[in-house]
Amino acid sequence: MDFKSKIILIYGPTASGKSKFAIKLAKKISGQIINADSMQVYRELKVLTARPFQKDYKSIKHHLYGIQNAKKNFSTGDWLKLANQKILQCKKKNKTPILVGGTGLYFKALTDGLVNIPTIPISFRNKVRNLHKRIGQKKFFLKLLKIDPLIKDRINSLDAQRSIRAYEIKSFTKKSIISWFKNTKSDYDHNDFFKICIDFPREDLIERINKRSENMIKLGAILEVKKFIKLKVSKNKSLSKAIGISEIKQYLQKKIQTEQLIEKISIKTRQYAKRQSTWARGNMKDWNKVNPDGLHKLLKKI
Repeated sequence: MDFKSKIILIYGPTASGKSKFAIKLAKKISGQIINADSMQVYRELKVLTARPFQKDYKSIKHHLYGIQNAKKNFSTGDWLKLANQKILQCKKKNKTPILVGGTGLYFKALTDGLVNIPTIPISFRNKVRNLHKRIGQKKFFLKLLKIDPLIKDRINSLDAQRSIRAYEIKSFTKKSIISWFKNTKSDYDHNDFFKICIDFPREDLIERINKRSENMIKLGAILEVKKFIKLKVSKNKSLSKAIGISEIKQYLQKKIQTEQLIEKISIKTRQYAKRQSTWARGNMKDWNKVNPDGLHKLLKKI
């Protein structure tokens, strides 16, 4: 296969080594790396979000890392617009674009297109959430089925988040979420991509996450969070929800010791990695699932 003519997509759970693999691949095929991680677009928490090191930037050109202020909003649509620009730039320079990250929604927007649903007022969305809270998921899902029969067998009856979203979209736009998605198209052809999903053995990944959590503290994550707290970024902003912030705050308040801090960050990160793997199973069925040995073989084959 001619990798150089493709847009390479590399998705994997946190700490699966996708960034290192992307750099090795870029060196082999004259590629440039484009960030597809929603936390790494922000500039304020370099250590905590595991952004590439300075030496990585020097060896291979990296795009869309640390480009946004944490106080500003940055949507999937914002990312897609910039990613498309960078892909085009790479192609013009005869460089292979390699998109790497762990944000499934970014990849989905790129490969399937972005759903252009009108903005739903927050007051309307809150009404739907209050209804859900009042009657519970079971009754709520039955109400959803009545107003939007198209979601039957398309949304899990236990998935509260997607049920709420489907309900507010149908109620506000009078059009099913399924119809909105059906009319969505990507700017690219299916054959433009080579999709790699890193499938890391669970036990090995846990070990890597534990080591990385420990390493983050050594690299200065505590000082980084101290500076971040001083910025007074709203709790509603994406970066304020980064794994490690609340745990380091507990440490700074002397509520927990260093060992407990590392363990808490590790647990949260493991939970996140599990959600990333679950996303991949549900949304990346046509991707090439590759284990660490497979990545090594792939590099040798190129």
